[in-house]
Amino acid sequence: MIINAVFPLFALILLGYLSARNRLLGPAAVETLNKFVVWMALPALLFQAMAKISWEQINQPGYLAATALGIAIVFAVSYFTDRQRRGRLADASIEGLAASYSNAGFMGIPLCLMLFGEAGLPAVVLATLLTACVLFAFAIVLIEIDLQGSPNLLHTLAKVSRSLSRNPLVVSPLLGLIVAALEWPLPYALEQFTALLGAAASPCALITIGLFLAQDQPRARHGAVWRIVGLKLVLHPLVTFILAYWVFSMPPLWAGTAVLLAALPVGTGPFMLAQLYQREPAVTSRAILISTVLSLATVSVLVALLEGA
Repeated sequence: MIINAVFPLFALILLGYLSARNRLLGPAAVETLNKFVVWMALPALLFQAMAKISWEQINQPGYLAATALGIAIVFAVSYFTDRQRRGRLADASIEGLAASYSNAGFMGIPLCLMLFGEAGLPAVVLATLLTACVLFAFAIVLIEIDLQGSPNLLHTLAKVSRSLSRNPLVVSPLLGLIVAALEWPLPYALEQFTALLGAAASPCALITIGLFLAQDQPRARHGAVWRIVGLKLVLHPLVTFILAYWVFSMPPLWAGTAVLLAALPVGTGPFMLAQLYQREPAVTSRAILISTVLSLATVSVLVALLEGA
C-alpha cells in the first residue's frame, strides 16, 4: 500500500524530468512553474485549509504539543548544526525546514486512511497546518531577516515586515484563519476557485523538481543532503514517538498518526523556498528524492509496527 502512496510522487517528478530532457518544457519552466506554485496555487491551498478549520479539529492539546515540539526539536538540531558549519541564517533555515517538513498532505492522507480510516483525517489536517502554515511562515521570517538585514534593528524589522506583508505564503493562511475565527462560510464560487487552484500546488511542485533535476547544475553538498534525510526519516519520528507515547496524553489513534506523519519524507515546500530565494535548491531537491525513495522501507516498517500494535 505504501507504493500506492509514493508512486504518484515519483511519476510526477519523472514526468518533469522527461519533459526537460525531451525539451518539451524549456529551462525557463522551472522558474515559471515555481512562481505559479508560490504566488497562486499554494496560497489558495493554505487559505482554504485555514478557512475550513474548526475548533473541534484543533482541540487536541496533547497531539498539537507532541507534533509541534517534534518539529521544533528537529528544526533546531538541523539549524544549529548548519549554523556551526557555515553560519548563514537563510541557508540554515531552509535546511531546518527540510529536516522537519513532512509530506503530510500528499502521502499522509492515503496512509492514514489505510491505517485509521476517516478518523485519522483531522490529525493529518492539523499536522499539515502546523507544517505548511506555522513552520513555513517561521522559516520565511528567518530568511527575510537574513536577506533584509541591516545594522539598524528598526530598519531591519521594517523591511522584514514589508516583505512578509507582500508574501502570499504568509498572508493567505492568516486571511483563512480570520475567516475561520469569524465563522464565515466560504461562498461556493470562492471555495471552488481556491479548491481548483490549490489542487495544482503539489503536482506542479513535483514536476518542477523533476525539471530542476534534469538541468545541469553545481554538485549538491552531499553531507547536507544526507544530514537532512537522516534527521527527517530517523530523528523526527523517534522524537515524536517519545513525545506522543511517553510525554503527552492523547488517544492511541492520534499518537500513532503523529508518529506516522513524522516519519514521512521531505515535502516539496522547502524546495519551493530554496528555488524562490536561490539558496541551493539542489540540496533540497535531492533530499526530497532520496528521502522519498528510502521511505518505502522506513515507512513500511513503521506501518507494520502500527498495524501490529
